[in-house]
Amino acid sequence: MIIDAASQYNYIVASVLFLIGLYTMITRKNLIKKIMGMNIMETSVLLFFISMGSVDGGQAPIIIPGVEGVVYVNPLPQAIVLTAIVVAVSVTGFALALIIKLYKVYGTLDANQIRELREGPR
Repeated sequence: MIIDAASQYNYIVASVLFLIGLYTMITRKNLIKKIMGMNIMETSVLLFFISMGSVDGGQAPIIIPGVEGVVYVNPLPQAIVLTAIVVAVSVTGFALALIIKLYKVYGTLDANQIRELREGPR
């Protein structure tokens, strides 16, 4: 069985997006950019999960009496992704609220400067 890259396109894109988000979270000092990286990672996981539920030639899971042999798409990943989107938006809103509080207290969004201000001079 030969697997070509075209059939794995969604998985490749999800992996690349995850790595971009991870790179952003690790390398950036600005907290807003870290949140953006986290959102990119969340989106890539949602894309991956939806791709796993996809079936070639599948139809919406609407069962019609008397019709047999139809391949249906699994609706469970779609339902879970809807819940995950709500959780992701809530986490983003909470993180942004914390960032606003941090900016009011420390006057900066740079993670290294905040760490230095909390620890004091060495």
